[in-house]
Order: sequence, then structure tokens, then C-alpha cells
Amino acid sequence: MTLSPLNIALWAINLETSLKSLSDWIEMTSYRMEQAKEQGAELLLMPEYVSEQWMSFAPAGIGPDEEIPWMATQAAEAIDQLKVLAINHDIGLLAGTFPVGIDTKDEVSDSPVNDNSGYYNRAHLFLPDGRYITQDKLCLTPNEQDPQAWCLTPGNKVKIFTWRSLRIAILICLDVEMPALSSLIADHDIDLILVPSMTSKLAGYNRVFGCAKARAIELQAAVAAVGPIGATDFFGKKRQNQTSAAAVYIPCEESLGHIGVATEISPTDTTVGQGPLIVAKDIPFEEIRRLRNGSAEVWPGAWKADHVVVEDD
Repeated sequence: MTLSPLNIALWAINLETSLKSLSDWIEMTSYRMEQAKEQGAELLLMPEYVSEQWMSFAPAGIGPDEEIPWMATQAAEAIDQLKVLAINHDIGLLAGTFPVGIDTKDEVSDSPVNDNSGYYNRAHLFLPDGRYITQDKLCLTPNEQDPQAWCLTPGNKVKIFTWRSLRIAILICLDVEMPALSSLIADHDIDLILVPSMTSKLAGYNRVFGCAKARAIELQAAVAAVGPIGATDFFGKKRQNQTSAAAVYIPCEESLGHIGVATEISPTDTTVGQGPLIVAKDIPFEEIRRLRNGSAEVWPGAWKADHVVVEDD
């Protein structure tokens, strides 16, 4: 089967763009989808915790442990409207992540559940064919596990799905830093990994994006990553600043241009307007798959260390 190239747009949202309602956010997202479509994109990727921007219209006085539950109250309406946008604009949309409440105890029977947690940090992918695909964050940060802050429940499965004949997975922020997770999916012939992220410091950006590039090399796949920039205004007070950028990484092979970068912008903690929107054009998935299937210069495939013994003196 011949794979067509794909154009992926990445939107590093400017959190300083103030909103008055969820409708404002939906309208802004619709406009950015239209812009991405006009530039030839077939998929638009947004950052982790796009719901941080919703805090600009959150109720005054809510505490840190109330923020996730409040964001989750907005989720159902957001999901319904985003489904329509993907169909109407005829473009795929990974609307970053925003929290959702856990519906049943069965969902978390295999997950460690914090006493005060009832929410997932969930990525939401809306496809123009009407499909709605989700992925829950698997490895949580200390703040995401803090009962006095954004206390959440980790997911317990990685979903691999097919769209446009591509095998795709979503790894949320810290998840892409986990070598064990990369090894787990290495045998599953993945073409594309989508990485919505959120990092407050330059060090965090470098961890996530550096590991995203490493995943492209070790899995012989394309990896698209994006994070938000700036700080949300909450009743006249700036919240924590976010430092990030956007990039699409590919394997470091001669036929792909040697450097392993399809497109990228430099990280920053401040930007203008709604934030930069870039498009990685004609990502050559046919060639990437050919390389993965045995034509790469030195890549040995999904290499396992089963025969290696660790000697610890």
C-alpha cells in the first residue's frame, strides 16, 4: 500500500489571549483550523492542557484543587462542538488535552487511584470522518498527583489507531520521555506519534522535545510535538508562565535530509497574537516506512536487550 505524504499544522497557543467564554475558545479554534486548512494542512495539533486558557473565564476564587473539576465541567460542550468543527472544516484536530471525569469504577480497576482523584488528563482527537479518539496520560507529574493541586488518575493503555493508512499513537508530554513506553510500542509498526505537551521551564521543553526526537530515531517514525506559550490572566493576575515551541521530527537518515527535523521553531515564554501556527508539509511516510522495514542505514529494528546481562560492581 502506497502512503501519501501528510501536512501537519502545529499551533503553539498563546495563553495570554484572554477569553470570555468557551464559545470564544471554540470560535478561535475554528479560525485556526480554517487557517491551517488554507495552508494545506490535513491535521492540526494543539498543546496539552489547552483548558489552562479556559481559566481566563473561570469563576473567581476557585482553589488549585478545584481547577481540574471545573475544567471538566466544560468538557462535554467542548467535545460536542469540536466534533462538528472537524467535519465542517474537513481537517483532523488533536485538540490538545483537557480533563474529563471518570465515568465508572470499571475504567480504573487496573489503575492506581488517588483518594482525591476522579479525572483523567485526556487527549481528544477529532477526525473529519466523524471518529473521536482519546488517549489518557499515563505518567503523571508531581503536580498532577498532588491532592492539593491538579490531582488526576493515570491511564493504563496506549491506543494505536489507523487514519489515512497511517498507524498513529498519542503520547502526552511526560509519556514521551519514558523509554519503557517506547520499548512497549516498538513492535507495533507506528508511523506517527502526536505529542501535546505543556512545560513551564526551558528545561522541561528540552526534555520533552529532545525525547520526541529520540523517539523518531529509535522507532523510525515521525513525531509531532507542540506546547503552549505564555501565561493565562486569571482576574488580573498572571498564572505560571509556559515555555515551549512546535516541531515535527523524523528519522536521521540520508534520504530524509540527515538532521531528523521536518520543521521546528525555537522555544520561547512569550509570543504575540494567538501564538505561532506552523505547517510541516509533505511528511514522507512512504519513505519513513521503507526505512523502518529494513532500509535504514544502521537501525536494527525493534531491538531488544534480552540477551544482555547487567554487571553491577
